[in-house]
Amino acid sequence: MAVFAASGASAGVAKRLDLFGVVFVGFVAALGGGIVRDLVIDRPPVAFWDWRYGATAAVASFAVFWWHARLSRIRRTILLLDAAGLALFTVTGTIKALEAGVPAMGSCLIGMLTGIGGGLARDLLIGEIPVVLRREIYALASLIGAIMVVLLTRLDKATVLNMVAAGVVVLVVRLTALYRRWSAPRPKFGDAAGAGSEFIGR
Repeated sequence: MAVFAASGASAGVAKRLDLFGVVFVGFVAALGGGIVRDLVIDRPPVAFWDWRYGATAAVASFAVFWWHARLSRIRRTILLLDAAGLALFTVTGTIKALEAGVPAMGSCLIGMLTGIGGGLARDLLIGEIPVVLRREIYALASLIGAIMVVLLTRLDKATVLNMVAAGVVVLVVRLTALYRRWSAPRPKFGDAAGAGSEFIGR
């Protein structure tokens, strides 16, 4: 959670937001996914009931605001922790959706949204196209982990060890994608694409 808050606060600093703006974006990045999850499964968002969630996000955001120059030196560590956070949020989000009686497909989507929801909200707040929609294997890694959790649960193999294994898969896929600079396929623009754009414009 603190790492997600730090990523949000870093984006706010890069956009030259004031202290409140940086902390607010960090708060949303850290807790947005969990809030969406709880609202979808019709439960009071735990972030609003337990002050420790908000306090952790705020402290991490304050730290980034004051020491952002130093934190830029440990970017690789932050990316590693971010991948670990993605794995944890995905697995826990999927499990909570299943416990709430959400069907398999819905639980997979909720698990993925729990993992990437904060990042989506962060980018929208700072006026950027969400990173998970335009480059890098991020949402896909989360979805793979959510599917694993659902399958293991349906097969009555939802042990703690297997849930950890699903999280490890998310972590490995995300880190491998970063290391090898994988990204999902994107449309190639040429004469045909240009003609299509003109058609749509009409």
